[in-house]
Amino acid sequence: MLEAIFLGIVQGLTEFLPVSSSAHIRILGEFLPSAQDPGATFTAIMQIGTEIAVLIYFRADITRLISASLKWITRGELVGEERSDARLSGLILLGSLPIFFLGYFGQEYIRENFRSLYLIAATLIIFGFLLGLIDHYGKRVKTLDALGAKDGVAYGIAQALALIPGVSRSGATIAMGRALGYKRDAALRYSFLLAIPAVLGSGTFELINSISKPLNAFSLGETLAATITAFVIGYLIISWLMKYVQSKSFMPFVIYRVLLGSLLLFLLSTGVITA
Repeated sequence: MLEAIFLGIVQGLTEFLPVSSSAHIRILGEFLPSAQDPGATFTAIMQIGTEIAVLIYFRADITRLISASLKWITRGELVGEERSDARLSGLILLGSLPIFFLGYFGQEYIRENFRSLYLIAATLIIFGFLLGLIDHYGKRVKTLDALGAKDGVAYGIAQALALIPGVSRSGATIAMGRALGYKRDAALRYSFLLAIPAVLGSGTFELINSISKPLNAFSLGETLAATITAFVIGYLIISWLMKYVQSKSFMPFVIYRVLLGSLLLFLLSTGVITA
């Protein structure tokens, strides 16, 4: 139970930062007393907690988007802000298709081939450098009002890359947003909203499956305790991060990713841990 709660704290701290929460859960599993990979199922269920934090923090935005979508379905043509909100809802669903498709049809391949610590170390470093370069040189002019179908699909493809531990869902979508010219706060806000269907869908799917089959390392009760912990910590991190990006860059996270990836490669090469 203590290990599960500890991993819940780590999940809450890292889910929204561009440092890859799944990589941290995978790495730290090697150093827990049980010394085993917590597993993709445990990680996916635990992410429900952090997404509930998103639902609560952005409840006004989400309520507005749902309301506009329902009005568009029942009334048809909308104008003004309601039209923009309904359009944004559609783009969120469009951007969710790549990760739904790849996650569902490729889940077994991902479980068996994408949890090597060598791969995680490489993605931490490579995508860390990419985030740093794109954030530094990217234009900072677009708001979410400029989001169209082309950008929505590009965001979705970036999010799908996060199926590989170490890439970071928030890191990939933020980097794509900055590459497309969106302001930091706009890229971050859309990253949060885009994650809701994918993470809740994945977590719910794994939760239902876990009822009929045992989890990899933790019981269902321990997993739920970790999920609640992740929710509390995650909510605090969202509040802090939304203020941070108003005036700061993502460079501290880039440096952290590169250092963590390099340390992981050192530990693997010296035999302290195995891939």
